[in-house]
Amino acid sequence: MTTFVLIPGGWQGGWVYEPVAEILRAHGHTAMPVTLSGLGDRPAPAANLDTHIGDAVNAVKAARDGVVLVGQSYGGMVVSGAADAGSSRIKALVYVDAYVPASGDSAWSLTTQGFRDAFATGAQADGLTCAPMPHMDKRYRPHPMGAFLQAIKLTGRWRDVPRKTFVGAFGWDGSPFHDLYRRLEGDPAWSTVALDCGHNVARLKPEVLAEILLAQV
Repeated sequence: MTTFVLIPGGWQGGWVYEPVAEILRAHGHTAMPVTLSGLGDRPAPAANLDTHIGDAVNAVKAARDGVVLVGQSYGGMVVSGAADAGSSRIKALVYVDAYVPASGDSAWSLTTQGFRDAFATGAQADGLTCAPMPHMDKRYRPHPMGAFLQAIKLTGRWRDVPRKTFVGAFGWDGSPFHDLYRRLEGDPAWSTVALDCGHNVARLKPEVLAEILLAQV
């Protein structure tokens, strides 16, 4: 059996993956949706990218089986850092419409100017956290700004994970991921899957995402 460690995107908790997790569990696997520090019931405005990478590393260490490590959107930063920490248990990485950083990149540096403007606007209240947009789910929480701003430090060990898949969502405007998808599409080290849906694949296409994840086993 396989343990799926599921890292959400910005402002979200592990709850976003629950429909996907239910399908994975029904197939006999372990699913671990992770709520990163500060994005659950306990605020953590001083949390940064290193904090969140530590959350993911701890989840991988707690797994008893081989691990498929999954990150959506901002979660791609976390997945890369956790995989780079090194673990022979990680057998596949899945980036779901997510950032795939090189060392020295941050979510801020990799995203579009539109998202940078949204980050800055969201941080106006306290300068420490970025408030979710008003139309978002009530379970969304203010995201620690340090997590968006901190540059990642990578040794390159994450590239040693045997299987790497990028899922691109092509049904929304303003995506910072389309050029990345096209670049990885031509890279023999990667598999790519294109979906015609909005950015939040775990909520919009849980059955399809679960099928993609089960194919990693």
